Amino acid sequence: MNRAEHNRIIARAVVMAVLGFLAVYTLYQIRGVLLMIYISGLLAIGFSPAVHWIEQRRRIGTRRFKPPRWLAILVLYLGGLAIVALVLMLVIPPFVRQLNQLWADLPGHLDRLQGGLVRIGLIERRWSWSELLANVPAPTVGGVLGALPGVIGAVGRFVTLFLLPFYLLLEADTLRRGFLRLVASETRPRASRIMENVTLKVGAWLGGQLLLSFVIGTTAAIGLWILGVPYFYVLGLIAGIGELIPVIGPLLAAVPAVLMGLTVSPQTALLVAIYFGVQQLVENNVLVPRIMERQVGVSAVTILVALLIGGQLQGFIGAILAVPTAAIVQLLIQEYLDRDDADA
Repeated sequence: MNRAEHNRIIARAVVMAVLGFLAVYTLYQIRGVLLMIYISGLLAIGFSPAVHWIEQRRRIGTRRFKPPRWLAILVLYLGGLAIVALVLMLVIPPFVRQLNQLWADLPGHLDRLQGGLVRIGLIERRWSWSELLANVPAPTVGGVLGALPGVIGAVGRFVTLFLLPFYLLLEADTLRRGFLRLVASETRPRASRIMENVTLKVGAWLGGQLLLSFVIGTTAAIGLWILGVPYFYVLGLIAGIGELIPVIGPLLAAVPAVLMGLTVSPQTALLVAIYFGVQQLVENNVLVPRIMERQVGVSAVTILVALLIGGQLQGFIGAILAVPTAAIVQLLIQEYLDRDDADA
């Protein structure tokens, strides 16, 4: 190898290293955008089975009609919005009343809680409600204006999460064909099968997760109402949201319910803890095996590891995305191992 060839190799290596660094740096700078695209892609994949079901040819009178994809997606969106609006109409009025009552009664609850902590020696003296409020900084014009970009950004992200899955679903066939063209022709059937399996798994996860959240939130509110715990609407909503986070979410959601039961009586708090324990026992042994594990096929160990990694990387959002991401990774690893077994 002559000197000129050696210099060209070094120059090419330096250029490739610089381009690689710039690519990694760019990806890091747009990591928020990439996360939004990933979430939108998961939502689009999760909604895909429902869109395909709506797209199926229907009989209207004596004629058969196959709705176009855009109409099927629009029907899905409008149906989802109608369900959400109906639930909000039923839940919001009593929820607001209980939330206002909770805010009004909060000083008394805090006083009783502090009294109990003083009696058992965890704190030395009580803090009055006025003293607590005195330590809260008053809002200023600068603070409000400084918060506006964050509010606008949150609204923009919500709109993006609403619209981007729509267009991903609309262009799903084109995107699928374009991706398959990037794969070698002999591996396209395998790649197509993997994409279909990913769609089934993510769809099963999304539908199962929404169903679990609804069941847990509803049964929690009903149980707390029967036990005489105040603000059961609020606590039921917290339980439903907590169900979105695997493993630790339900435990965290049970804490405010037990504390609110403690404001009624120690016996009520104990009954609330027992009720949530039985609820989780039924969920883990009946609901999850039937709704999630059989369809998504992710083991408990995999869920725990994915939850730790997702929570460390992206906090609450990462914990929510842990299960579908683990399902996709597990599927890809299984396909890779099956390929090695077939080649052996």
